[in-house]
Amino acid sequence: MTIIEHIIGGQNTPGASGETQNVYNPATGEAIHQVVLGAEAEINAAVRAAKDAFPAWSGTSPAKRAAIMFALRGVMTRRADEIARTISAEHGKTHDDALGEVARALEVVEYACGIPDKLKGDFSREVGPGIDTCAERQALGVVAGITPFNFPAMVPLWMIPMALACGNTFVLKPSERDPSSANLIYDLFREAGLPDGVLNVVHGGKQAVDAVIAHPNIQAISFVGSTPIAHYIYSNGCAAGKRVQALGGAKNHMIILPDADIDQAADALMGAGFGSAGERCMAISVAVPVGEETANRLVEKLTPMVRALKIGPSTDTDAEMGPVITKEAKDRIENLISAGEGEGAEVLVDGRGYNLQGYEGGFWVGGTLLDRVTEDMTVYKQEIFGPVLSVLRADSYDTAVELINKHQYGNGTAIFTRDGDAARDFAKRIQVGMVGINVPIPVPVGYHSFGGWKQSIFGAHGIYGPEAIHFYTRLKTVTSRWPTGIRSGAEFTFPSMG
Repeated sequence: MTIIEHIIGGQNTPGASGETQNVYNPATGEAIHQVVLGAEAEINAAVRAAKDAFPAWSGTSPAKRAAIMFALRGVMTRRADEIARTISAEHGKTHDDALGEVARALEVVEYACGIPDKLKGDFSREVGPGIDTCAERQALGVVAGITPFNFPAMVPLWMIPMALACGNTFVLKPSERDPSSANLIYDLFREAGLPDGVLNVVHGGKQAVDAVIAHPNIQAISFVGSTPIAHYIYSNGCAAGKRVQALGGAKNHMIILPDADIDQAADALMGAGFGSAGERCMAISVAVPVGEETANRLVEKLTPMVRALKIGPSTDTDAEMGPVITKEAKDRIENLISAGEGEGAEVLVDGRGYNLQGYEGGFWVGGTLLDRVTEDMTVYKQEIFGPVLSVLRADSYDTAVELINKHQYGNGTAIFTRDGDAARDFAKRIQVGMVGINVPIPVPVGYHSFGGWKQSIFGAHGIYGPEAIHFYTRLKTVTSRWPTGIRSGAEFTFPSMG
């Protein structure tokens, strides 16, 4: 069985803990690798390597850092199929879905290629007699990323290219559930010419996370995961004096107005609700049709589509959905479906107990459709993170908007309508960070920034795009005056440039 090790200072290392954890193929339930688990000692070693590499890397010109990003883009494009297979083997998502993950990661790499222009400063001449002021953005130092299982390549690549392009060095703590993608990312960067120590990978669980939070030489932490852990990292990271962006959970709604194209809306809900087995923070998990007639038409259209979902392993090129990540995830999802049923939801399509012939040991949950869900139900209040779509019927557009606005999460949302006035009003009024109009999963392209509102994010900055420049750099202003032969004497009042 392959042992997945840490990568510190350019070298694979088993670390000092001696602890390992099995990594499973979710389609079969079989252990396929073991990953070593690091803690304080491994984080300390990775930070030392990153700190040692920082002076030379931050002193490298932005153009040369951009050249490595250009090279990385070429490496990723050439090896995209390999990256996708690595993702699917440990996560379980279909190969096409994994290729889509690679494509979205490439957008951020491409944005990082333009870093010389984005790091240009400001300059003002003669702000006072013989006085000039310039403003520039400088790298923070050693920064860290803590990333989730559901996008084991994309989310690290939402962080690392921007952090490195800005001149920082990086310590990555990926999910221990599907760790091979992180080591492959390191190989991609190394092939692109990245020097040793600039990027380091430490595998582990909570002990490694706590070591990242506590380390005095880590200047900033970027996190994507569940809301409770996001809040924990944000609170403790800020208390330790670090800059933190922590992206948490979601409960994404899609409103369907009576004038919407029901066929288009149903297709959108299928992809957004069941793609990647619903294990996306931008998945649509709640459909909100407005009016009983709209709801009945939508449910009539969706029910046979959910029943017909083609479920299979990533090696099945016809599969539309794979397994969930672990047995624990499977059990949790099925328990939430049962809770919804017990609280009065109608189970129109039941994915509990799904069994795939030849893959009986896999972590399978079938597509599930619940109707007449209400906002007091557990299945509505909690993030399910599985292939479960709830239909919550609203009697009016205003009721639907209020429903979304008062929910604790505010990550993504969508509306399907032909009414431009309603769409414009929705985009203005809705209290959610990412909004789609006839677009079910409004993940911004790489040159915009990703981030929700409310309990879906902690910290002032979204991830990637222009927000990443501000997160991974700090502003410095320099005001200078050179002797002109004129002395005005000592000044004891607050300085004025007039």
